[in-house]
Amino acid sequence: MIKIDYRSIYQINGPLLFVEGIENAGYNEIVNITMENGETRTGQVLESRKGIAVVQVFGSTLGMDITGTKVRFTGSTARISVSSEMLGRVFNGLAEPKDGLPNIVGGERSEIVGNAINPYSREEPSEFIQTGISTIDGMNTLVRGQKLPIFSASGLPHNMIAAQIARQARVRGNDESFAVVFGAMGITSEEANFFINEFRNTGAISRSVLFLNLSSDPSMERIILPRIALTTAEYLAYEQGMHILVILTDMTNYCEALREISSAREEVPGRRGYPGYMYTDLSTIYERAGKIKGKTGSITQIPILTMPGDDITHPIPDLTGYITEGQIVLSRDLLRAGIYPPINVLPSLSRLMNQGIGSGRTREDHRGVADQIYSAYAQGRDLRSLSAIVGEEALSSNDRTYLKFANEFERRYVNQARSESRTIEETLDLGWDLLSVLPESDMKRVKRDHIAKYGKWRKTENAVQ
Repeated sequence: MIKIDYRSIYQINGPLLFVEGIENAGYNEIVNITMENGETRTGQVLESRKGIAVVQVFGSTLGMDITGTKVRFTGSTARISVSSEMLGRVFNGLAEPKDGLPNIVGGERSEIVGNAINPYSREEPSEFIQTGISTIDGMNTLVRGQKLPIFSASGLPHNMIAAQIARQARVRGNDESFAVVFGAMGITSEEANFFINEFRNTGAISRSVLFLNLSSDPSMERIILPRIALTTAEYLAYEQGMHILVILTDMTNYCEALREISSAREEVPGRRGYPGYMYTDLSTIYERAGKIKGKTGSITQIPILTMPGDDITHPIPDLTGYITEGQIVLSRDLLRAGIYPPINVLPSLSRLMNQGIGSGRTREDHRGVADQIYSAYAQGRDLRSLSAIVGEEALSSNDRTYLKFANEFERRYVNQARSESRTIEETLDLGWDLLSVLPESDMKRVKRDHIAKYGKWRKTENAVQ
């Protein structure tokens, strides 16, 4: 097949090249770009119609000009080399090494676009993943094959939480292979160094693959990075039989890059300037998580996004919530109170929690303890707001007990050290310990035989120690 170099670029707009006189360019086709000074870039066809191809450049368009730049359409889609040798390595947003080690050679060449899992082929998620964080394990359980995002905001410690989950996450009770694929988009050099040092110093790097895109890197890398990360995860999961946890941060930076490219293409904007197809685009990322019938491995996703203006109704968290199976919500108020991790359990939710807990997975009392804690904490939070108006002295003795429970729940259950990894048994026992301050007659959400087996009322004098 004869390869033709085209010199028919008529416009360069941000990361996009507009090439005319093209009849057969395919969607997602890879394009090789050669600048007048001999430098090369790679691009991908975004759109082809009426003889015009819109090419998005993987990298900077600085130094390109209309007359001296030539493009060649390769006829193939974007692929990367994937191998189990990627474990322990650090790459940039284009899967190029950042750790000074050689490129991956000899692995399989896989398309980065990938496909959402066919619903008929999906296997129902059912296995518990222990993160070591009580507010997740006990109240919003992560299940293997689930996609459970973290809704954060500017200034909140989502990077620390992401690193802690990547370091501590494991599947209990078996010796199955488990690894983490970590993708960061639009982060600062300081944040990149934090992640690299955190993984290396704790030894988690040996079972991790890191893809890092800096804020100074081209925005186009932020579009391609999650797809490269998920292609790597799919190879490790479905070809190597491993169980993979994919952590993607920050999806807000991804969506901003999507808006930038949409604006350069002069598309009609949707909500708040974001493209109308952002829901579909996000689904092509999130729906690549799950378990496939007949395959040993699995992919579990934890996307992290910062809500602009702390607004949970913003299009990015709003659309993410529609696609994923719950959310973990971080709270600025808890952070101000010195609580880490500042996870607000009341608006948080794991829709697949019931499928990963109970006898044989976590413990038989798990659901009841979680429900009872939710109820008591919600009541205590309401009484906290009331006491701010009328004063704590105006509350009844029983109300003050629930107010005390809410304070102790945040201080002892929610709050834990960054290096502390609690087992699910420790989390559930701590829950029973906190509930023991409440009257046993109020325990309406736990079974009586569980109270007899795990309850603390006979061992305490109705006081939080």
